[in-house]
Amino acid sequence: MAEASDTRPAEPGPLAGPAPDAEPGAHPDARPGAESDSAESDSAAPSSGSSPLRRVLRFIPLVAPVLLWGVPWWVLLFSGEGWPFPVELGGTVLAVLGLLGMPFAMMRGHGRRQQDRAAIVGDTLLGTTWVLFTWSVLLGVVLRLALVLGGVGDGQDRARIVAWAVLGVAAGLLAWGSFEARRVPRVRRADVTLPRLGAGLDGTRVVVITDTHYGPLNRARWSARVCEKVNALEADLVCHAGDIADGTAERRRAQAAPLGTVQAAMGRVYVTGNHEYYGEAQGWVDRMGELGWEPLRNRHLVVERGGDRLVVAGVDDVTAESSGLAGHGAHLAGALAGADPDLPVLLLAHQPKFVGEAAAAGVDLQISGHTHGGQIWPFHYLVRIDQPVVAGLSRHGLRTLLYTSRGTGFWGPPFRVFAPSEITLLVLRSAEQPTA
Repeated sequence: MAEASDTRPAEPGPLAGPAPDAEPGAHPDARPGAESDSAESDSAAPSSGSSPLRRVLRFIPLVAPVLLWGVPWWVLLFSGEGWPFPVELGGTVLAVLGLLGMPFAMMRGHGRRQQDRAAIVGDTLLGTTWVLFTWSVLLGVVLRLALVLGGVGDGQDRARIVAWAVLGVAAGLLAWGSFEARRVPRVRRADVTLPRLGAGLDGTRVVVITDTHYGPLNRARWSARVCEKVNALEADLVCHAGDIADGTAERRRAQAAPLGTVQAAMGRVYVTGNHEYYGEAQGWVDRMGELGWEPLRNRHLVVERGGDRLVVAGVDDVTAESSGLAGHGAHLAGALAGADPDLPVLLLAHQPKFVGEAAAAGVDLQISGHTHGGQIWPFHYLVRIDQPVVAGLSRHGLRTLLYTSRGTGFWGPPFRVFAPSEITLLVLRSAEQPTA
């Protein structure tokens, strides 16, 4: 049984930081009407918006596509292979079309127009060129060096071997990655011992899905099969840790509909992810409520079994406050307000990096998604810059455990390479032995 907390945080006041449309140089502590201690020194100081780093960052959207397409173009065609002119011309035309077409398709697909076909083309090109870029760099260095050390062929022979190896590996990984992205995820089980969990709750089955990202590819059938697999696990509690879809609740209604069939003995709970705030977050909160899920927006439930209780809390995504939506923001104090401090706490927070606040508050287990496990290797190295954990179970502080799911679906490029999707079954274990 679940008992809903009646405590909700008050509507947050004006943000302390700049509004979402504030100029890049605005100081994060600036407030309307605040007087400068030294107007002269303020006016003399250069704004952070004109710093060398910010100037460089502005060019990344222009430089990145050139590198992603330029490196494979060079490695495959002009690093000593000596291909016939028609091959070089044809390859160059394809590279230029990709370089120009990818950003155009992505803007049409993910911008104001929200054209699903354009999004599919742009996302597929992005995934393809990322794999080509990665293996052009790796094989262009490692394999070429191995061939030189092994005395294999002359310069042209080695260049052609590298080119064919890059194409072969990329084609194989893209085919496999496409299958991995589209299949129903396997179940990943983990036993999680929570010392404060009462013996009556030992063996509680918590099923986690997250990052379903219903989007341009219609995956209504996939969604239904995922929900069937969830139901087969006979969960006590089912959690969706955010990023339901890319697009509004109305636009992705059919794909999300199977979520209404999910069954759980103690309840179904959901928190917002960052992508909800790209597609009318409140609409998704309302839609999940219609489907029978309990949106834990900075609030908690208390579930009970065998005379023991567990606090199940949730917070909005950490990007919620900057979205400008009234009442949206990650507020852990509000989520735990009124909860018995002696009870163990399971917290849903979309991004793993919220674990710092969770550990400071003494949360027993935080469940997150967001990272996709990197989705396409070796992107997880970049994810690791922003998040403390990419996947799996980790400890933070003396009490807090964090489980980070690789996600159930995929975002953008319809590929998963060395980052398998998952439906997670967490079996909660008590340090006490349940009595017979």
